[in-house]
Amino acid sequence: QVQLVESGGGLVQAGGPLRLSCTASGNIFSIRTMGWYRQDPVKQRELVAAITIGAGTNYADSVKGRFTISRDNAKNTVYLQMNSLKPEDTAVYYCNADVVLRGVPGRIDAWGKGTLVTVSS
Repeated sequence: QVQLVESGGGLVQAGGPLRLSCTASGNIFSIRTMGWYRQDPVKQRELVAAITIGAGTNYADSVKGRFTISRDNAKNTVYLQMNSLKPEDTAVYYCNADVVLRGVPGRIDAWGKGTLVTVSS
């Protein structure tokens, strides 16, 4: 019913920037919170940043001051601007959305398939 498609991942040198995008489509009435999570082969999936429909934001301590999350509600799109990237930021980044469905009671927790970010030292 809802699909999330991420883009923007890739290989970047340490210190460089990268911008991720994620667009939601489907039977959407509204999206309450959108966020980015990441997971590497060793760690559990962790929250990187989240943004509410009212533009309230929350960041992991490890990315504060380097990453900025934003969203375009009209386009059902969330962005993650990543600056000053470090090798430890290497992971698969997943988009997440808390979606209120159109014409159907309830909400769903939707996930994208992930986009790989690799930061070389």
